[in-house]
Amino acid sequence: MPYRVPFVDAREHYRRYRPEFESALLTTVANGDLILRQQLKDFEANLAAFCGTKYAVGLNSGYHALHLSLVAAGIKAGDEVITVAHTFVATISAIVHCGATPVLVDVTPDYNMDVEQFERAITPRTRGVIPVHLNGRMADMTRIMAIAEKHNLVVVEDAAQSLGATVDGRRAGSIGLTGCFSFYPFKILGCFGDGGAITTNDRDVAVAVSRLRYNGEDRETGEYHFHGYTALLDNVQAAVLDVKLRHLPAWIEHRRAIAERYNRGLAGVGDLRVPDFGDARFHDVFQNYVVRTKRREDFRAFLKENGVETLLHWPKPVWEHKALDLPAQTLQETVSVCREVISLPMSAETTPEHVDIVVELARQFFR
Repeated sequence: MPYRVPFVDAREHYRRYRPEFESALLTTVANGDLILRQQLKDFEANLAAFCGTKYAVGLNSGYHALHLSLVAAGIKAGDEVITVAHTFVATISAIVHCGATPVLVDVTPDYNMDVEQFERAITPRTRGVIPVHLNGRMADMTRIMAIAEKHNLVVVEDAAQSLGATVDGRRAGSIGLTGCFSFYPFKILGCFGDGGAITTNDRDVAVAVSRLRYNGEDRETGEYHFHGYTALLDNVQAAVLDVKLRHLPAWIEHRRAIAERYNRGLAGVGDLRVPDFGDARFHDVFQNYVVRTKRREDFRAFLKENGVETLLHWPKPVWEHKALDLPAQTLQETVSVCREVISLPMSAETTPEHVDIVVELARQFFR
């Protein structure tokens, strides 16, 4: 159905930047630059510069960014890796596919890792931790890194939803051994299919992931160093992403302005809890604008009836998906979050008028 207020508007996004997109695409295709050519190298250099790291390696998905980071870090069967339960399943699957055991901890009301639970979960088998920077807000990396360094743990940042976010002045993806990004089309920086990348300051990791993504081969020498994967970001997507990266700072400021308008309009409305966490150390980019209400299902149905598109991330805890074979958990915040959260429209194309429609409908519903 057509929505008065779409969650995202891919058609309008393309219309606004069509000349830049088509120029990049036509140049790439006309030159036959499809695999491992200059467009990919340029995007990797520009992404690393944006994040404040020495290296970036383009991949075909955010999942592969996570998995290959763990492989390059030496995570293997018998190891434990701590992460949060409230995350997209790919974070956990990346651990499982290394043969390691995921150890799940709870989140705090800002939807990110409960640092105290993380520290309590460390055992002699713990080799790593994946903090997830959710909804455009970073986990408390200053505290997480201090604990990880104390216990000699590998830190892989799942920054798939937080490109451009900062904590204590440091950008997502620049603090751990690697930062892992997704360029799924509806991400804050999305391509025309799927894609991902890692960022890192460790040359050995960058080289290892560059080889792992191309079946283990060093393309300069032809030598195979691993049984690798097929996980390369192609040049067409890299060209599109490089165009978008130039606009990203402006899109972030737009999202922050839209979020502030939501915050003002929804303050004190019913039992809605808005994402206004009041800590100046964090600079959020609002990949998603997530509110909480105990009347989530009725509220979502009301918005849909009135032409507002919303999403749920995620409607039940990950361990309740029986086929994933994860141990049952007693993580109360995760359970509550899954029952209560709803993501309202938020994108570079969301307008103040869109926000005002949503706010008015929220006021009507809770009255």
